[in-house]
Amino acid sequence: MDKKIVIPGDLLSENTRKAGYGTYVKNSKIYSSFCGIENLKEDKVGVIPLAGAYIPSVNDVVIGIVIVVTPSNWIMDIASPYDGLFHVSEYPRRVESREMPEILDVGDSMIIRVKDVDRSMKIELALRDSNFHKLKTGQIVEVEPVKVPRVIGHGGSMISMLKKETNCSIFVGQNGRIWIDGKDEDVELLSRALRKIEAEAQRSGLTDKIYNFLKNERIRQKESKPVKFFKNEKKDTKLAKEDHSEDIYRKIDVLLDPNN
Repeated sequence: MDKKIVIPGDLLSENTRKAGYGTYVKNSKIYSSFCGIENLKEDKVGVIPLAGAYIPSVNDVVIGIVIVVTPSNWIMDIASPYDGLFHVSEYPRRVESREMPEILDVGDSMIIRVKDVDRSMKIELALRDSNFHKLKTGQIVEVEPVKVPRVIGHGGSMISMLKKETNCSIFVGQNGRIWIDGKDEDVELLSRALRKIEAEAQRSGLTDKIYNFLKNERIRQKESKPVKFFKNEKKDTKLAKEDHSEDIYRKIDVLLDPNN
């Protein structure tokens, strides 16, 4: 059964202690603040919006793209109405102004944390964590920021399954940007799976649905590949040649918890 769609003002609960994201309390009752999917848990009730721009919050981990380099800041597009400022002092080592384009230039992307957001929506970014770094390989797929919790899944279930079934490295930014890396055919399959998650985010049982999609696509890929043969010198017969090689991918184990 699909999850319940709610609109602003819909009654969600009469237990105010369970008020979660996307709700407001009035007259000791919890109401929906958004048009979205009702998100019921044992201790919380919330709403996952069906649409909306990414609004940065402190400690969000995002993927930013450099759009301007100044003498003291890298200005980054963080897929938000507001740009992020990455000050040179936040870089792990001392960097002279003239060196800045060598470290990060326009068009470069990286995993970075939101350090501070003030009332005027000035966004400060930081890079003092071994997990945050410039992205030199792979590609970035963008989904609606409100669909990020569905890409991650409950307890990281969806993203763990995607990593295992596609043999790809994945990092999900809370701004809706997702970095993926692996073999070309694996990356293409993962990209299609992410689009499917985005399109069907409102459905229940989505992890199982995507798992079956990936399995079926793998079967189809194998059936469409031509069989390679080699000549057996002893028996003079042709046997299917099996390829037992296996590529080992570097794993990024950072799983984002949308409740944090």
